[in-house]
Amino acid sequence: LVRSGMRVVQTIGVPTGPLNVPVDAVVVALKSRTIPAAEAVAQSLQALRWLQAQGAEQIYFKYCSTFDSTPEGNIGPVTEALMDALGTDFTIATPAFPDNGRTGFKGFLFAGSVLLNESGMQNHPLTPMTDPNLVRVMQAQTRRPVGLIDHSVVARGPEAIGARIQALRAEGVGVAIVDATSNDDLLRLGPALKGMPLVTAGSGVAIGLPANWGLAPSSTASALPRAQGLRAIVSGSCSLATNRQVAHFQAQGGAALALDPLALTGDTEMLVAQVMAWAQPLLRQGPVLVYSTAEPEAVKAIQARLGVAQAGALVEHALAAVARAFAQAGVQQLVVAGGETSGACVQALGVTQLQIGPQIDPGVPWCHAQGAAGPLHLALKSGNFGTDDFFSKAFT
Repeated sequence: LVRSGMRVVQTIGVPTGPLNVPVDAVVVALKSRTIPAAEAVAQSLQALRWLQAQGAEQIYFKYCSTFDSTPEGNIGPVTEALMDALGTDFTIATPAFPDNGRTGFKGFLFAGSVLLNESGMQNHPLTPMTDPNLVRVMQAQTRRPVGLIDHSVVARGPEAIGARIQALRAEGVGVAIVDATSNDDLLRLGPALKGMPLVTAGSGVAIGLPANWGLAPSSTASALPRAQGLRAIVSGSCSLATNRQVAHFQAQGGAALALDPLALTGDTEMLVAQVMAWAQPLLRQGPVLVYSTAEPEAVKAIQARLGVAQAGALVEHALAAVARAFAQAGVQQLVVAGGETSGACVQALGVTQLQIGPQIDPGVPWCHAQGAAGPLHLALKSGNFGTDDFFSKAFT
């Protein structure tokens, strides 16, 4: 949205009061991907009511470009709850994000040159993706019939897409997976979504929407205050991309400390003291990295010992406490790797609102926030995003 000219703020959770800054779009970030479906629905409906109260004209339910979820949800249940609340009988679903190698073809989702279930996502610790067919994946999560708007329709442009939408609606289809193999496809899709009450997608579809409001790309939309302060990275993702980023940072001589999930006892005070004793002498020399990243086999072994939920919660809680200690020690430029880790960290940092700035890599911008310890520049990175040199590149 920012790249296409919109001024955007992101709130962490549903705000308790009205929005008081001039923006074109507002993102309400919820940590709802892996919680019970009923809770995800309740939080999403609360966010919807707040957005409607601010005058939002179109609601966009954003999920990960890997569409990762389980047969129980939460993408399907949240989509249907939003449709019911908005009184709409149709929406689209497409996680395609070509800038980051996520493309859809004949309803199948690709990550780079391979199908999603061959990309490493089949080993995701919480939402393993073993079926790349999004029509099947979505149908397992929703009561409404799921259809497809395939690449041959998208290639013919907005009018053809609109005609296909009307045909699917006439057939009783409630949700349509939309193919996209390039940004050109997403830009063709954008005009066809004008006036649609609800859009569901990864972040890629957003590039085609600002033009519907007469907005064009502008550097002022992404302007942030000047960066200053110490620099640090915390990483809780176990994705293949983050594993490579951690290895690259270390290979370049970066100072890094690994946390062993099996050694985490929940005594965060002791853990933070140990981490800060290591980090304090190094912070003024350059960015430091604290990580719990591990290979799939190691993750499975840890989950077998601790349980899936307990293993994830211990790591998130530990890294959030480390992030808070970094901020208190003068870190004002912080990179966080991993979606669940990012959610835990922003809560621990007391961040309630982020101003969205320029991107480092596709899908990962620098943001500016006021935390409990003072101003912060934050980059919150989904596990699978970013080039191998992301951690170094972010700070330059």
